[in-house]
Amino acid sequence: MVHILLAIIYLAFISLGLPDSLLGAAWPTMHLYFDVPISYAGWASMIIAACTIVSSLLSDRMTRRLGTGRVTAISVGMTAAALFGFSISRAYWMLLLWAVPYGLGAGSVDAALNNYVALHYKSRHMSWLHCFWGLGASIGPAIMGAAITRGMGWSGGYRIISVMQVVLTAILVLSLPLWKNRSDAAKSETGKPMSLGQIIAVPACRAFLFWHYSGTGCQRIRHFQVQ
Repeated sequence: MVHILLAIIYLAFISLGLPDSLLGAAWPTMHLYFDVPISYAGWASMIIAACTIVSSLLSDRMTRRLGTGRVTAISVGMTAAALFGFSISRAYWMLLLWAVPYGLGAGSVDAALNNYVALHYKSRHMSWLHCFWGLGASIGPAIMGAAITRGMGWSGGYRIISVMQVVLTAILVLSLPLWKNRSDAAKSETGKPMSLGQIIAVPACRAFLFWHYSGTGCQRIRHFQVQ
């Protein structure tokens, strides 16, 4: 059972990486469809990144209330809905609205799974975890490129990834019994959850936020946790 759960967590991180590079791969086509400047990708990326940070900071509280398994399933489901929303968007402002659940879903699952693996598995699994995220981030643009070149368009690429996320959501829901006992153990191993104000007051957190928004870091780094 332990190995099955670990495989599901790895699969979740592949899924987590899949949407992260889609906007950059699809935007050269998307901005023509929406008839907006190519620089407008920045607004969508900024909304996704901001919502990701907010949900990451609130992840600990949500995990304690719902458990890692439920948070992961809900977050992946939100991402699936947001990707489908991207695929049916017919105006730029619709894209910006769907960017909100896109970011909120990504942040919570990232922080929750990082924390879960840190508590319950050996350190080498953390390295593999982020390796699988990189695998997903590499596969995503390939799927988008194939969809565009085969006539499905950028919307078809987003729809394919959305379906993949829906399948993973179903797998996560079915796997919830595997998380239960370990989630309860995690609550006893960690202290009282910090408030948002307390988290922001941590110097490392402020440095991370500056790094994230200043552009000196990677485009979508969300692996910061306060324990």
